[in-house]
Amino acid sequence: MILITGGAGYIGSQTNKYLSHKGFPTVVYDNLSTGNLSSVKWGSFIQGDLKDIEQLRLVFNKYNITSVMHFAASSYVGESVSEPEKYYYNNVVNTLNLLKVMKEFEVNKIIFSSTCATYGNPIELPMTENHPQNPINPYGQSKLVIEKILSDYSLAYKLKYVILRYFNAAGADMDLCIGEDHNPETHLIPLVLDVAIGKLDSIKIFGGDYDTDDGTAIRDYIHVQDIADAHVLSLSYLEAGGKSDVFNLGNGKGFSVKEVIDMSTKITNENIKTIIVDRRDGDQDRLIGSSFKAKLILGWSPKTHQLGDIIKSAWEWHKLIN
Repeated sequence: MILITGGAGYIGSQTNKYLSHKGFPTVVYDNLSTGNLSSVKWGSFIQGDLKDIEQLRLVFNKYNITSVMHFAASSYVGESVSEPEKYYYNNVVNTLNLLKVMKEFEVNKIIFSSTCATYGNPIELPMTENHPQNPINPYGQSKLVIEKILSDYSLAYKLKYVILRYFNAAGADMDLCIGEDHNPETHLIPLVLDVAIGKLDSIKIFGGDYDTDDGTAIRDYIHVQDIADAHVLSLSYLEAGGKSDVFNLGNGKGFSVKEVIDMSTKITNENIKTIIVDRRDGDQDRLIGSSFKAKLILGWSPKTHQLGDIIKSAWEWHKLIN
């Protein structure tokens, strides 16, 4: 049985679906603070919080947990700056609770949902797993602390882990069972599509003076189903005896904010009004990741790598739920 913490969230629910379709039994553990119960359509579901260590023990006692996929976390960068305490408790302390119970029940395999935010400002592009890690916000810092904890636990307690550092997750599954539905929504593509569908009047572009061809920031977008696929491959890798390791998940190329908006305009056939406002503190010109290591060791490569295909899947889902 695979325990999926945060399995009602955007990426966790996609991974739950993917695991279930591959024949893995799953149990989702989620407090529904940001996740959606409607997205848990496979496996078993327990509503619970990682801060409740006794309830965690009940789950491990009831189910024969063999591995854990750990998505549960607070993940809004701006909020982490204004409320760092929340991020260190929800992300770091609650992960320690999870690891404590895993240790008690002798469950020694975990796949951890990390982030490219652990790198901070890029020194070289594309960013590899060996890029220096200097997070510039408490969200990225909390994820880096967990990475270090996993490394220490691996040495002391023989824990086996895979850390997956995502770049920008995007899109919806192709059969439209589940998609991106955050509240509040902060991701670029669904906000752009909110303008296309009439929920918003315009989309803000944070900065038009970056050192890029069109002046807007460039990011690496990776389809959410490809991220789910990487989790299943990581599980198979650990079950086959693979050593603890870290992998980037990205497209390997970047797209600017204006390119995303232009492509969304083309796909939706709607006018998308833009307003250029001041940059946000800490935003970088470019963030692009190398996924060569994941391809070499896990056998992973993104299947939906064209920006148009990513946005089209998101648009079909967007029309369905609005």
